[in-house]
Amino acid sequence: MSNAKRLRLGLPKGTLQETTGKLLALAGYQVSFSGRTYYPPIDDPEIECVLIRAQEMARYVEQGVMDCGITGLDWVQENKAKVKELADLVAPWPNYRPIRWVLAVKDDSRFRSVKDLAGKRIATEGVGLTKAYLKRNGVKAEVEFSWGATEVKPPILADAIVDITETGSGLRANELRVIDEVMVSTPRFIANREAHADAWKRRKMEKFVMLLRGAISAASRVGLMMNLRRENLDRIVKQLPALATPTISALADERWVAINTVVDEKLVRDLIPRLSEAGAQGIVEYPLNKIVE
Repeated sequence: MSNAKRLRLGLPKGTLQETTGKLLALAGYQVSFSGRTYYPPIDDPEIECVLIRAQEMARYVEQGVMDCGITGLDWVQENKAKVKELADLVAPWPNYRPIRWVLAVKDDSRFRSVKDLAGKRIATEGVGLTKAYLKRNGVKAEVEFSWGATEVKPPILADAIVDITETGSGLRANELRVIDEVMVSTPRFIANREAHADAWKRRKMEKFVMLLRGAISAASRVGLMMNLRRENLDRIVKQLPALATPTISALADERWVAINTVVDEKLVRDLIPRLSEAGAQGIVEYPLNKIVE
């Protein structure tokens, strides 16, 4: 197969890797992350996968080494990468939820706002993000790259840090206090601009993204189907969430109909008893793999 008919896809190595594999599987793609290979096989001969650290992904996509890839918005901005964003892949799974970059100091620190850090030292893995944030706030401070364990550096090795948090538990465990939010980031599907301008590659990416989005849309929803007497139809439809658009089908017995609908999974626990009380019978809840809207 010629290179013109193969899409080179960058997959994030590290914290995003396991969840990305789950997302691809739900979208219908089987990727094997076995062994130490950085070129995991995928069951689509038109796609070549390469494992790359999320921190570097946007740079390689911008350069055209990768046609497209998955990484966080934070790393796109950190690299100041000129790429085409095709989708926000935020999902209710570990490492695919929104994460925050925050400015934090020791609990007992005298620093109360970013203005107080003028001339001070800030440690972070996101040097570019932090410098841009300080510039927006008109503050000049020393920003140094942190190679890890950033949360333990205040107050001896740094006056403050800019670090990632999802729940804040890690910061609290290290007796740190958040004094500002630098940015919120979610996983994004990005593309090289020249690759996106290529008709074949663009179409391939669009199909791929459609399936990813479909899998994410289905992640927090389930299907419900039930039978009911036609005379109870209005009463039961009123019990369904306002955004639900049920399919209503006639049964062999004209006195009965069937309803099939999609609802948020978190509503089902309270919804099913109400439907039963309103006259629904044979209620079945079933999982969904993809919802293409």
